[in-house]
Amino acid sequence: MADPFDLTGKITLITGAAMGLGRAFALALARRGATVLCADKDLAGARETAGMLPVAGRSLEVDVTDPESVAAMARAAGTIDVLINNAGITTPPARVHELAIADWHRVVATNLNGTFLCTRAMIPALLERGGGSIVNLSSVLGLGGYYPGFSATPVSYGASKAGIEGFTRQVALEYARDGIRVNAIAPGWHDGTQLGHERRASATAKENERFAATIEAEIPMGHFGAPEDLDGLIVYLAADASRYVTGQIFAHDGGWSAR
Repeated sequence: MADPFDLTGKITLITGAAMGLGRAFALALARRGATVLCADKDLAGARETAGMLPVAGRSLEVDVTDPESVAAMARAAGTIDVLINNAGITTPPARVHELAIADWHRVVATNLNGTFLCTRAMIPALLERGGGSIVNLSSVLGLGGYYPGFSATPVSYGASKAGIEGFTRQVALEYARDGIRVNAIAPGWHDGTQLGHERRASATAKENERFAATIEAEIPMGHFGAPEDLDGLIVYLAADASRYVTGQIFAHDGGWSAR
């Protein structure tokens, strides 16, 4: 019986692959035999990730907010079996009336619009292969709001991630008969990523300590996750093991969304 988690021969394109979750995903999938295309605006970082893989990978440059850049990535990638829409950003937290309009647009352009543009560009390649898997990166902040008495995240982030969840369900239904599965992962709070670097850079050491302590105290498991904790889930969703799963949002949050 074939191993349903074996990804040998599967060509996987990952956006935001230069660091953090994208790099962890690339390593996890390559260890299962996938050929990984590492795409990122940070081409040097994408090349570094590709060089770390046990199975030779490729690096591609892409700005997911730019339709022409995404189209160029699609042409360079060619045939794929799996698309991981991982590229995402956030900005320093602020309440709605204090949030810069430019920051709203920047987050939505990367997180939500970028997921749409990459999916739109790569679906023809998946159709040509007779199906495949798309995995979108949402967040537990797309499942529900969070305000611990101070601004911990901007509304643009949660709104963009909630949009990805609706997008995931709709695309799953549109392409289910074409053999394309579309699911999303909603991570909770994970160390080892650069997602919050703008917040950390704009805050004092004391504010960063309060932020981390407040979050950690509210995670039922009592600690932040690590990027590698997602290895099993990303392999499952990319592989044939999840061949009857589509339109689902998988919270991966140490119990956060169960509170």
